[in-house]
Amino acid sequence: MALSQPPLDRSAAKLALRDQILAARGRRSLADVGAEARRLATVLLSDAAVGRAATVAAYVAVGTEPGTTWVRDALREAGIRVLLPVLQPDGDLDWGLDLGDDSLATARLGLLEPTGTTLGPDAVATADVVLVPGLAVSSSGMRLGRGGGSYDRALARVPVGTPVYCLLYDDEVGHDVPVEPHDRSVTAAATPSGVVVLG
Repeated sequence: MALSQPPLDRSAAKLALRDQILAARGRRSLADVGAEARRLATVLLSDAAVGRAATVAAYVAVGTEPGTTWVRDALREAGIRVLLPVLQPDGDLDWGLDLGDDSLATARLGLLEPTGTTLGPDAVATADVVLVPGLAVSSSGMRLGRGGGSYDRALARVPVGTPVYCLLYDDEVGHDVPVEPHDRSVTAAATPSGVVVLG
């Protein structure tokens, strides 16, 4: 019988995997990030669950994260309500409406957030599809985030059965992600090559 990793070992393993993925992302050119963002938007916009959605919770990608501008713009143009996170002082996420890049402001940690009235932390529960950032996912759907726990708290409010897609590059799917008690799983990974159902 395999012994589970002690909490400190899991934490150290997460840190090592984060460093590995962030280093790989740092080697991506801006041209590559842009091209992959367009491919990812095509994948998401052709997904049946996204196509049926009235509300999608998304986020504004920054740096070399898989880009979200193309998909957010297309969703709004299709009349779909898009929610974006607003990081609170305690690390929890509130939500506001995505009214386009002109309505965004730079916030803590270099994030871009909507500047209008917020809708409350429970607004994420109204989304028909939730798109979340991450660095890697396992085949069982365990997501590796940046370590702040904000999305784990938000995902605890998402009703069972709601599709939750982690947006990643192709080589970030299928990693052995160390799991801690607070970690929340996702239902699928969306990459520039397609949607991979997990779990």
